Amino acid sequence: MPTGNGSIIGPKNTPLTAGASGLWSLREQQQSRSTNTWPPLEVAFDYLVVAGGGSGGSNNAGGGGAGGLLYATNQITTTNLTHTITIGAGGASITSSADGVDGVDSSISGVATATGGGYGGRGVVANSGGSGGSGGGAGTNGPAASGGAGTAGQGNDGGDATSSGGGGGGGAGQVGDDITVLGVAGDGGDGLEISISGSSTYYAGGGGGRGTSSNGAGGLGGGGAGGTNGVSGAANTGGGGGAAAGSGTSGAGGSGGVIIRT
Repeated sequence: MPTGNGSIIGPKNTPLTAGASGLWSLREQQQSRSTNTWPPLEVAFDYLVVAGGGSGGSNNAGGGGAGGLLYATNQITTTNLTHTITIGAGGASITSSADGVDGVDSSISGVATATGGGYGGRGVVANSGGSGGSGGGAGTNGPAASGGAGTAGQGNDGGDATSSGGGGGGGAGQVGDDITVLGVAGDGGDGLEISISGSSTYYAGGGGGRGTSSNGAGGLGGGGAGGTNGVSGAANTGGGGGAAAGSGTSGAGGSGGVIIRT
């Protein structure tokens, strides 16, 4: 009896990249794969993408904002696709009465891009914090200034400054604290607790501000505290850097990170 499907009785099948229904011989499968007409396999995965945190400002300034955070589960890709992973650096520390530096974006190409954290504003006159994944805290020596804006779905705003000193940088889970009492710096906003690595870990905490009479604490998730010299954000958390006093060095932003779990 004649056959047209690798000794399987019935009409010969034609493979499509979207699907290959029916019965296939091993030879037919191999031939289809060699010509890239065999459909790719689907793979489910979870991901966490955290951008680099912003650095704190100097001269009794605002804390750096945390890097943007994106987390998703049960995403689908296929085995014929290639995704490039980019991990953003934290903003560099600064000295000599200057604004901080924004963090750098992190990404999985074709899937997600998290925005770098905003810089902390310097504490001279009135300086807003930078916008970013989470916004940097504002700094001032009197006039009111606004914290930087966070990116929707990735982070929160930095703290405002309405009295001498700096607000806290925003975190992924909480806005940075405002500074409303003379010299009392704002704390960095807390990040988010995620268990993708196998243990529950906080990521993307904001940096603490610096005031003339107190230092703001860093937010949970790698945020650095403010101080005479600010504390840097923790590596691979996207934490914002802490702000510094007039003659001090601010904390650098923590580098970002990417975790993929299949």
